[in-house]
Amino acid sequence: MHLELSILALFAFLYSLIAGRVERGAASGPMFFVFAGILMGPLVLGWFDGNAISSQLRVFADMTLVLILFSDAANVEISVLKSKIAIPARMLLIGLPGVIILGFGLALVLFDMLNIYEAAILGTILAATDAALGKAVVTDEKIPAWIRTGLNAESGLNDGLCVPFLFIFIAMSLEAMTPTGDAIRPLTVVLEEIGIGLIVGLGLTSAGSLLLRQCLARGWVTEVWKQVTVPALALACFSLAQLWHGSGYIAAFTGGLLFGHLLDDTKHNFVLAAEGVGEALAMLTWLLFGSSVVAGVIGLVSWQVIVYALLSLTIVRVVPIFLSLSGTEATVKDRLFLGWFGPRGLASIVFAVIVLDSGLPGGELISLVVVITVFFSLIAHGFTAKPMTNWLVRQKPGNEG
Repeated sequence: MHLELSILALFAFLYSLIAGRVERGAASGPMFFVFAGILMGPLVLGWFDGNAISSQLRVFADMTLVLILFSDAANVEISVLKSKIAIPARMLLIGLPGVIILGFGLALVLFDMLNIYEAAILGTILAATDAALGKAVVTDEKIPAWIRTGLNAESGLNDGLCVPFLFIFIAMSLEAMTPTGDAIRPLTVVLEEIGIGLIVGLGLTSAGSLLLRQCLARGWVTEVWKQVTVPALALACFSLAQLWHGSGYIAAFTGGLLFGHLLDDTKHNFVLAAEGVGEALAMLTWLLFGSSVVAGVIGLVSWQVIVYALLSLTIVRVVPIFLSLSGTEATVKDRLFLGWFGPRGLASIVFAVIVLDSGLPGGELISLVVVITVFFSLIAHGFTAKPMTNWLVRQKPGNEG
């Protein structure tokens, strides 16, 4: 344990020294960490034994996703979105269901060992996109502001919107395994989980935000402890909801939305620390992903898995998003760009681990497809970020939002 921890810590330290240089190149930070993980894993150096999937990876991924859900939701700028609300709204309300449905249909065609609910689970898991993997795009000021805002809002919200659908499909799939049971009970449990998550996330954040404002007014909040506020609140929402048999992810997501609304004028000072911690945890999660997950499944890949992964990143994502933006001011080039940049990442990995823990018969196949899709996404979206950006802005009349 101490050897692995020292390797992780030293690698994170060394990367922190050259992060700016790496991010200016063709390779993204997550890509750098995944390939480092593969190098350190059992396939090459053997510094990691490949058993992190059920222990360290789940802990890292859970904490990372909670911080990302909370901070992304808190960072949603409603005022910025008002003038261009049609773009992210259509992507979330029309495009996202379209991606799930198309992914579901493709899973039914390619994987006859998955039942109808497991196919829906796979489609849902790979509908969630990762804002961190799209960072090179959403922070590039050459891209028009409304496109960057649209992508950031979509990736920040769609993983939280996918959570209830995921839990409902898991419950329905488990019920299908025992058809003599109560058909209503699994859905009731899911609704209870969502309800408890909402109550905890909104209630705890409301009380915490009120308390924070009172303490800020009295000058009791120091600069050092300000860095702890949001990460602690996000993890408290998650843990308390889980303790009470609710959805911790729903609690973190809704809590972040409320925190951003209640602390609108000062939220960035507090959310920044959560983003920093989340970024560090995300990179370590990617390293573990490369060392233990990719190395462990590389020999199990079939042509169906590869075809599904490639189509999931292209047709399954691009077509619904492209069609959802019909009738808006987005040009064909804009719509293709918005459709292409839907990288899959940490949310999909965490969702896959949840499916594995649920004991579904198709859980291992679902996880395998997710791992390969995320791995392909890491490479494809990492290397195309700059060329696609140059393609979008070439001969564009202006970049004003």
